[in-house]
Amino acid sequence: MLKSYIAFDIETTGLNPMENEIIEIGALKVRDGRVAERFMEFIHPLSPISPMITGLTGITNEMVTDARSRSQVVSDFLDFCGDDVLIGHNVIFDYSFVKCSAVQDGLAFEKMGIDTLKIAKKVHADLESKSLGRLCDYYHIENKSAHRAYHDALATAKLYQTLAHYFEETDPKLFKPVQLTYKVKKPQPATPKQISFLNSLIQKRGVKMDWDPEALTRSEASRMIDGLLKG
Repeated sequence: MLKSYIAFDIETTGLNPMENEIIEIGALKVRDGRVAERFMEFIHPLSPISPMITGLTGITNEMVTDARSRSQVVSDFLDFCGDDVLIGHNVIFDYSFVKCSAVQDGLAFEKMGIDTLKIAKKVHADLESKSLGRLCDYYHIENKSAHRAYHDALATAKLYQTLAHYFEETDPKLFKPVQLTYKVKKPQPATPKQISFLNSLIQKRGVKMDWDPEALTRSEASRMIDGLLKG
């Protein structure tokens, strides 16, 4: 099994990387099979976190109030990753969000990765569920805070090591890193109607917002408008 890699997980406001936002990144840098460094940080989203997402993750709007912006946190996370292989459970989901964020800021994020979900689907075809939680229960892997990014990343690292211990010798190809690919659609600029409505909302609410109408995308404008309407 790999002795050096990055295991990571993110929490988001939804399932679409072009429409929804990252609210937490958790990762651990493994060196010689041991945790050498940790990355744990919230991200301040453009729109409020819904009660459904709070119920799932335990992350509230108050918890992200003083968090840094997406671009700041993701930039630091890319530096943290360096040239390491990424390991995740359904890794392409987490990769797609980070990749979209990187592309928005003109940053490169081309990585090799290993997906523990893909491995589990092959070696545990008999299990009804291959979720991280179910597999942790199956292998008695403790996860103190499921659906929080760092703890899920740590559980994923333990799951990878366990699966490799039992199955890599008989199916080594399944455990080889592969190029992660996600095609990021070019973001559409905010419409004049959105910008006008956003301007009127900001003035009506009397709030101060740091935004650039010329750089604003259509999805970002929608999130900001939703946030002001709900606020």
